[in-house]
Amino acid sequence: MARNVRHGRGEIDIIAEKNGTFCVCEVKTRRNHDFGSPAEAMSLHKCRTVRVAAFGWARDNGVSTSRLRFDVALIVGNRIDIVHDAF
Repeated sequence: MARNVRHGRGEIDIIAEKNGTFCVCEVKTRRNHDFGSPAEAMSLHKCRTVRVAAFGWARDNGVSTSRLRFDVALIVGNRIDIVHDAF
């Protein structure tokens, strides 16, 4: 549905919809594990920022927050792992 959506101080990387569920997906990318995994970059503060932005987007678009799911796409090199209901 949308990419790089800004709302307030937050940004949502991807918003997708399937069967009435709106997936809010944060994307974390690393070339390799030299400086840690992309999952380590998902701090509590980052989760809160994405959540607040998503709730604002949902309110502005008439979407119930109960229809939101928060996923994280973790990319290292060519490998992609998706964590559903990550936070």
